[in-house]
Amino acid sequence: MSQDYNAQNIQVLKGLEAVRKRPGMYIGTTGSDGLHHLVYEVVDNSVDEAMQGYCDTILVVLEPNDIVRVEDNGRGIPVDIHQTEQVSALELVMTRLHAGGKFDKKSYKVSGGLHGVGVSVVNALSEWCEAFVFGGGIIHTQRYKQGVAQGATSEISGAALAPWAHARLEAGEINGSEAAGKSKLGNRGTVIRFRADASIFETTTYIFDVLANRLRELAFLNKGLEITIRDERLTNPKEHLFRFDGGVKSFVEYLNENKTVLHHSPVYFEGKREDEKGEVEVECAIQYNDGFNEIMYSFVNDINTREGGTHLAGFKSALTRTLNEYLKKSKLAKKMEESLSGDDVREGLTAVLSVKVPDPQFEGQTKGKLGNPEVRGIVESVTNEQLERYFDQYPDVINNIVEKSVLAAKARIAARQARDATRRKNAMDSAGLPGKLADCSEKDPALCELFIVEGDSAGGSAKMGRNRRYQAILSLFGKMLNVEKTRIEKVVTNEKLQPIIASIGAGCGSEFDASKIRYHKIIIMADADVDGSHIRTLLLTFFYRYMTEIIERGNVYLAMPPLYRLGYNKKTFYAYDDEEKDRILAESGRDGDKVAVQRYKGLGEMNPDQLWETTMDPEKRNIIQVHLDDAVEAERIFSTLMGENVAPRREFIEENALLVANLDV
Repeated sequence: MSQDYNAQNIQVLKGLEAVRKRPGMYIGTTGSDGLHHLVYEVVDNSVDEAMQGYCDTILVVLEPNDIVRVEDNGRGIPVDIHQTEQVSALELVMTRLHAGGKFDKKSYKVSGGLHGVGVSVVNALSEWCEAFVFGGGIIHTQRYKQGVAQGATSEISGAALAPWAHARLEAGEINGSEAAGKSKLGNRGTVIRFRADASIFETTTYIFDVLANRLRELAFLNKGLEITIRDERLTNPKEHLFRFDGGVKSFVEYLNENKTVLHHSPVYFEGKREDEKGEVEVECAIQYNDGFNEIMYSFVNDINTREGGTHLAGFKSALTRTLNEYLKKSKLAKKMEESLSGDDVREGLTAVLSVKVPDPQFEGQTKGKLGNPEVRGIVESVTNEQLERYFDQYPDVINNIVEKSVLAAKARIAARQARDATRRKNAMDSAGLPGKLADCSEKDPALCELFIVEGDSAGGSAKMGRNRRYQAILSLFGKMLNVEKTRIEKVVTNEKLQPIIASIGAGCGSEFDASKIRYHKIIIMADADVDGSHIRTLLLTFFYRYMTEIIERGNVYLAMPPLYRLGYNKKTFYAYDDEEKDRILAESGRDGDKVAVQRYKGLGEMNPDQLWETTMDPEKRNIIQVHLDDAVEAERIFSTLMGENVAPRREFIEENALLVANLDV
């Protein structure tokens, strides 16, 4: 490395080079999440047109060869020549960072794509990209390679377009039912077609369901907007169409579909307030169910603010204040020694909050948290006013909600007492760790692994076979509590869950602190049978409900022990599924009948060396990282499979039974 450091060492990255050099700064990651983010950026531009009232139809198509096409019937990206830059506006939007119509409030009152980097970043991170603008009977197009324009914007005829465009143009001349099966996009709007650069992304394969769930979310947030996703990579193309005229009210009903609700119709309200930056719009729907979990989604200009922000803080504060005011007026007040907490009033709550802000200040390009301080007061004011008006009209609804909140408060107090008792007990134990835990010597959590092992026999083998420096073993016996059906006070006192909570060391529920976790890899190791699957599901339900952040951070894994041990010519092979077993048998040739095949019925049948070699050795093992790709769908799955209602679970099993391979009954 040269010791010289002068002006010649300073690099100036031109155009979109900075994006290709540091893609993570713009899309968060070059993994699967970043790949799908490319699609979201393009779709967000179309949704921005819808929010202004200029677009009512969006089509997303997954073409073969990892190509994505996004079409809308908005106004179309301008194609005239920019006065100062002397290139088309289309080229500016596609090839320059911070170039777009979102900074000019005359063009877009509110927008999700406020940084002006969205579609240009998609262009930069694509092997190639092409844009088509339809309008005034003329089609303009421009093609790009790794973000660089391959010529000026030009006019083309419909005859020069691919078949997808013909259907679009024909639809512009067809009205009513005759257009059935044709594109509803007509002869106006924008089409962006691109292929992500495989040299940048770890994968370029799009997951249909991941995209579909985000598009469904956008359709909920924009009443009357029709969004279609079509997968043309399949022999028989798959297609979903989303349109919800009820908006966020329909969203809440969808989330509570398999739950028993306390009031038939969601509480829906909306309101507007002016501030110095413009008009802020608030839209919200809430509905309580008889469960114990809180489901809350917040959005700013259709962007999912997963980390919340000032708008969500305002809503929570108003809800807590409103319910406490009603509690003071009710007969239940005499039974309460303290006010309802935020957790109390949100037990069993399903809520969707959507705000439109003219100048939102997000934290980072991924826009996970809103920072505008003025929005908190606006949301709080609207929520207070609208909830009071609604509850005055429907006293039975507020009575049911307050009654449930009081029960939640009593459960919270009981849980606190149980935790205090547990802490006092642990204080007498120098380690404060459960006896079933065989801890590791390493103290850096980033290097430590915790194996949660089903059964004492398997736990014994795991303890003897592990690397004691960085691998800890917690053996459990039997099935633990299904936390989907119970309150927090029973969770923290459950004899099967207490050792897990103590071992991980970060608390649980509202007291969970991810910075205190003692192991960055928490690996569930259960038998490869129905009982083992059930135990894995119960543990995942617990982690999802009471330690959600360890799943979001990617700390939870599933061990994949082999199903078979095959012995041949004094050699040992392991097969993790029937297909691998058959391949090994086939490779044995004519001596296949001499292969000794052992089917493992449980982890306890393996000796320590075998368990280490197949399931625990980081160099050889197979483990699956648990991801939370779509919180909405995860919520529905847990509610369906682990909740009280039997009918939705039976329906799910009937629909998916044939998809299960090698069901061990």
